[in-house]
Amino acid sequence: MTPSQITAYMSDCTLCPRQCHANRTAGQTGFCGQTSEITVARAALHFWEEPCISGSCGSGTVFFFGCGLRCSFCQNHTIATGKAEKSITPERLAEIFLELEDRQAANINLVTAGHFIPQICRAIRLSRAKGLSIPVVYNTGSYEEVSSLRLLEGLVDIWLPDLKYYSEELSGAYSHAPDYFPKATAAIAEMFRQAGPPKFDERTGMMKSGVIVRHLVLPGQVKDSKKILRYLHSTYRNDIYVSILNQYTPMEQTAQIPGLNRRITDEEYDRVLDFAEKIGIENGFIQEGCTAEESFIPPFSTGVT
Repeated sequence: MTPSQITAYMSDCTLCPRQCHANRTAGQTGFCGQTSEITVARAALHFWEEPCISGSCGSGTVFFFGCGLRCSFCQNHTIATGKAEKSITPERLAEIFLELEDRQAANINLVTAGHFIPQICRAIRLSRAKGLSIPVVYNTGSYEEVSSLRLLEGLVDIWLPDLKYYSEELSGAYSHAPDYFPKATAAIAEMFRQAGPPKFDERTGMMKSGVIVRHLVLPGQVKDSKKILRYLHSTYRNDIYVSILNQYTPMEQTAQIPGLNRRITDEEYDRVLDFAEKIGIENGFIQEGCTAEESFIPPFSTGVT
């Protein structure tokens, strides 16, 4: 991706389903809240992903400012809606990737990066030209355009998408995106097309390529969770991994939102797990213990230089 190509995408931005058409090169911002300048909130080793992603050394996680989804219960809302004091270039981002690899990161983990896909394509190519050899993980809420994801073909090894909602009422209420399910499932289908069934390092057990779909169980939404799991299993069988999360954490901004102002119960989570087993999901991850704590939310800065 050349600088001129990046400018073309940023001058009339349609990277995500919001289709804002913002001229981000002129400083305009669409729904994501970002201009064409790359803004990074945190770049560090992260140890709380799935075991085949974090391993013992940690995932080299890069959190980007802005988001095209902005869920009302987002644990990272400070960066989803925040601004960085400084921006970085694709060249500097490529250096960050290499620095994380030097720190023994298991992979490069790009978190909520969809609004910077053209710049990220350039950064990945630059870093690989300088020797980056670890897998690249694309970590997303899945409200993505298939045409944008195709720009990443051959550059991303592991896809780590969410599938948050089946119900358009829920996605409209909590993420202002009633079209979330059709958009997200089309995006996941494209991710699977690119990655194929999972592959692992036989020696370490770390994932080399493939798709892990995450689903966060929301309070009072066991039926919606079951519909999502049934869809995933009937569509992909055991050619993907499914990660069922119990870590929903009520945040300050959800205190007055009915249904989102409490954690999920053990009984709710167990019902979802029992259903997953009943329909035959074999490749998956579950969470045990008290994971709904703010200690699972990493500290964010106002930018990375």
